[in-house]
Amino acid sequence: MAFTKAYIPYGGYWTSPYCKWQGSLANLHAMELAANTARKFFELRKINPERFDNLYLGLTIPQLQCFYGGPWMAGLLGNGQITGPVVNQACITGVVCVKMAAQDIEDKIAETSLVITADRTSNGPHLYYPSQTAPGATGKAEDWVWDNFSRDPWAKGSMIQTAENVAKAHNIGRDEQDDVAQRRYEQYQAALSDDRAFQKSYMVPVEVGRGKRAKVVDTDEGVFPTTRDGLRTLRPMLPEGTVTFGSQTYPADGNSGMIVTTKERAAELSSDANVEIKFVGFATARAKKGFMAEAVLPAAKAALKDAGIEVSDLAAVKTHNPFAVNDIYLSRELGLDINEMNNYGSPLIWGHPQGPTALRVLIELIEELKAKGGGYGLFAGCAAGDTAAGCVIKVSG
Repeated sequence: MAFTKAYIPYGGYWTSPYCKWQGSLANLHAMELAANTARKFFELRKINPERFDNLYLGLTIPQLQCFYGGPWMAGLLGNGQITGPVVNQACITGVVCVKMAAQDIEDKIAETSLVITADRTSNGPHLYYPSQTAPGATGKAEDWVWDNFSRDPWAKGSMIQTAENVAKAHNIGRDEQDDVAQRRYEQYQAALSDDRAFQKSYMVPVEVGRGKRAKVVDTDEGVFPTTRDGLRTLRPMLPEGTVTFGSQTYPADGNSGMIVTTKERAAELSSDANVEIKFVGFATARAKKGFMAEAVLPAAKAALKDAGIEVSDLAAVKTHNPFAVNDIYLSRELGLDINEMNNYGSPLIWGHPQGPTALRVLIELIEELKAKGGGYGLFAGCAAGDTAAGCVIKVSG
């Protein structure tokens, strides 16, 4: 369906810094940290959390007592009267939450919805599933993060294997992937220029630790200096493969949030009422087994169709690119300039906390479109299970 009534206030979104696996956020409860970040954002913007009608919580890695999900998060935020579901669609969770919130606006179920996404890949849960019918009643154990990175129960392969499958099928070589990784690192540097003016438009610092160990984390943690010579020294992750540590993302911790509302309330809540952000199209898609990166293409095409526009109408494109292979394949098939995608950064460089990842990409897409004076923007990104999502927004003013 086409969206006509859902808007995002300019500046009505935020993200914490993203910190590498086992970094500064490794031992913090993801939901509590997300609530602290959101409350700080509300305080800075003088927004009363009681204004929200409902809540979508994006969470893909269990946290202690996350069974209480949306209601608990709402209480932590200062609005104990609202509720909402927990959404888990792996790497595209963030944009799926925004779509669900936008749908509520379209259907007049709500006037102002809140999206909160949070995950901590560090120190993920180790689960045990009892089995009374097995010999000795021995159950099965699962490392939630690493076991699921390593094996898709349907396609049977690892995440990295899906990238290698697409690389082989479409003749995407090592050098081309390294070129993209280097370009993405250079693009990220633009977000750090002018005393990080781009990032400061949406990033909320977080406080960690107590007493003498207390500190403020106000920048991404784990971004590795990338050079073409350095990339050449890395070995492929799989035998006879092409993907290296340099041409894939890395697990991280963090959170992001966004307000979705009506046109009138968006103008009221906006930090610049002259800027209008409209949610105009959304779609999901799935590729064949073990070819995750290929799913991004049909998702992007379907989202463009839903929005009623063509590739030529786009002013900016941002992707969730866990592998450089993703961007190469999508740019070839859509006829995009690969060097102009993902300006100011992407998950390939600043990491992947899963649930929040796609939402930060969408936030950066909005800011890039604002800097360009407006226009249509496309988000496209893959997710576990050989799936993907695409969404289109329009920024005016």
